[in-house]
Amino acid sequence: MTSTYQICTRCIMDTTDPEIFFNEQGVCNHCYDHDRLTKQKVMSGKAGEIYLKKLIEQMKYDGRNKSYDCIIGVSGGVDSTYVAYLVKHMGLRPLAVHMDNGWNSELAVKNIEETLKRLGIDLYTQVLDWEEFKGLQVAFLKASTPDSEIPSDHAIWAVLGNMADKLKIRYIISGFNVRTETHLPRTWSQGHFDWKYIRTVNQLFGRSKLKTFPYIGFFTYYRRLLTHKRIDILNYIDYNKSEAMKILENELGWRYYGGKHYESIYTRFYQGYILPEKFGYDKRRCHLSSLICSGEITREQALKELEKPTYSPIMQEEDREYVVKKLELSDEEFESILRAPKKTIWNYPSYTRTVEGPLFNHVYKIARTLYRNRQKQKHRVNA
Repeated sequence: MTSTYQICTRCIMDTTDPEIFFNEQGVCNHCYDHDRLTKQKVMSGKAGEIYLKKLIEQMKYDGRNKSYDCIIGVSGGVDSTYVAYLVKHMGLRPLAVHMDNGWNSELAVKNIEETLKRLGIDLYTQVLDWEEFKGLQVAFLKASTPDSEIPSDHAIWAVLGNMADKLKIRYIISGFNVRTETHLPRTWSQGHFDWKYIRTVNQLFGRSKLKTFPYIGFFTYYRRLLTHKRIDILNYIDYNKSEAMKILENELGWRYYGGKHYESIYTRFYQGYILPEKFGYDKRRCHLSSLICSGEITREQALKELEKPTYSPIMQEEDREYVVKKLELSDEEFESILRAPKKTIWNYPSYTRTVEGPLFNHVYKIARTLYRNRQKQKHRVNA
């Protein structure tokens, strides 16, 4: 952490991340992590082709007596849509799962419907109880942490895991990929799988109990690490986001929605307005920095992109009016949320605070090191 402003000489991450640090050449820790994780988890070219072929064969064998051999999450975004396209062309029989939290843009809905129709993939949609979820989102806004997207992320993985358990399917195929999603400061968003954190925030600031909200308990999370196999399939191909978008547009009639995760109205407004206004966090820095390190854009192109508004100011005003009304907040309440003192996950009871606290921190670091060494060994064996 540094007290004076500094920006990475390789990417565009800067000291708006309070935990960032730089080497003597001015390159940040996120770039180091990108290189480390790429070396550890990405297998492109022939090695990726061979590994993926074996993996697909195993998935088909394990699912031979079932209606589906894998589960994929779909949001209407580029990564999840390309995963759907990819697995279908590889001969897998996926079940697409969508978690509807009430914030889908019209374009996202059309992308999902058109994509799955053309690919011939079955869809299961779980619609969250709006009153419950609305209260939870307002609770996170009032908690004044930068983690207001956590409830949606948590619910998505809970729904995917629940369906995998129900259908006895081991494989969940994800659209996450190292090349374009590694520059993610922990301080900008954390607690994705921390049910205690979510439950605590709702108890302190929520409007009602969470009776139907899909969640992952502490022991369920670790059980599923053993019983489910998450596959980040885009790490095993030569994935280029721009090229993927062209394929989806030409072959599936897919349409771009304007920004990373902007297929959700709330996400668009939260990342494009609330995070920059309240916390000074511009998530475009993360996404563009990963694209720089993966060679998809130049640093100069990324800096030029940052000169533009996060998205159309007119649309920001429209979204603000829509979000405030949908959450049943007054303008005064919303303004007070924006002005409230900033807090973090560490201000509230959570599993994160327990596991990374003094009592368990040593054990946690040993477990993390063992896991990383195991991943490195696995990568060397499969390469």
